[in-house]
Amino acid sequence: MILDRKQVEEIAFLARLELTEEEKEEYAAQLSAILSHVAKLQELDTTGVPPTVHILPVSNVLREDEPGESLPVELALANAPEKAEGCFVVPRILEE
Repeated sequence: MILDRKQVEEIAFLARLELTEEEKEEYAAQLSAILSHVAKLQELDTTGVPPTVHILPVSNVLREDEPGESLPVELALANAPEKAEGCFVVPRILEE
């Protein structure tokens, strides 16, 4: 698939990009090459090939939760710019 300048300008507009004339020409050629490679891949017969999310098996390695000592409130609030009644004071962001 060959992209022309007008199509590149439309893509740039949607992506909120300001391109120079040279960039438009360069990106038209680069995007056309990419789309040509994708078109070749679409010609392959993938019948019987299972969908692949990862090439290697992936599993989460999680540790057991073990209760431990908590950070003391005084230490947690030590560098807080504002605190009240053992809590951080932050600016209100919602109106009531």
